[in-house]
Amino acid sequence: MLQTQKSLRKKLDLRFSAKKYNLVAGCDVSYVGNHAISCVVVMEIFEYVTIESSFHTETISFPYIPGFLAFREGKLIIKAMKKIRCNPDVFIVDGHGIAHPERMGLASYIGVCINKPVIGCAKSLLTGRYKIPGNNKGDYTFIMDDEKIVGAAVRTRPDAKVVFVSPGNKIDLENSIKIILACSSGYRIPEPLRVAHMLANKKAKTFQIL
Repeated sequence: MLQTQKSLRKKLDLRFSAKKYNLVAGCDVSYVGNHAISCVVVMEIFEYVTIESSFHTETISFPYIPGFLAFREGKLIIKAMKKIRCNPDVFIVDGHGIAHPERMGLASYIGVCINKPVIGCAKSLLTGRYKIPGNNKGDYTFIMDDEKIVGAAVRTRPDAKVVFVSPGNKIDLENSIKIILACSSGYRIPEPLRVAHMLANKKAKTFQIL
């Protein structure tokens, strides 16, 4: 697994060439028993309108190991991505991009596999250090690891905990932060990711294990 991460890292491209980002897809995974349900929700972020959603369900084949989430959830999310008909400008996943010990978190893994812009937006820090940013929406500080900037701790709403944003692939940190803030409509979690999380959980509650 470590060797795979090192090999994929060589393919990272942190340049953002897209001219727009009005269609943003949030991606999340929920679990029930030994099954995982991945969900992708595509939203028009300036109106917060859901355009499309898709799901993929299968038996879990890889255990949860910190630092190797991509091998547990990456292919599940990609399979749900392949079911959507529209073409999102950017994807957001519940995980890290390059703010990862090997610079190959879930967002980077998926980004390299699909060759599209993917942003990591995580609720907890995996590696590095940061200073607590101000309390206003849009305040942020950099995540430093090995004296390099690998992401940012971003305040998406006042009085809420920060989220940890890092570019996955085909995007830079500046635009990653900009898009996360553009997708934040009063909740801590950006709207496409928040809706994907809710729909995956809803699907999990009605899932019948045969």
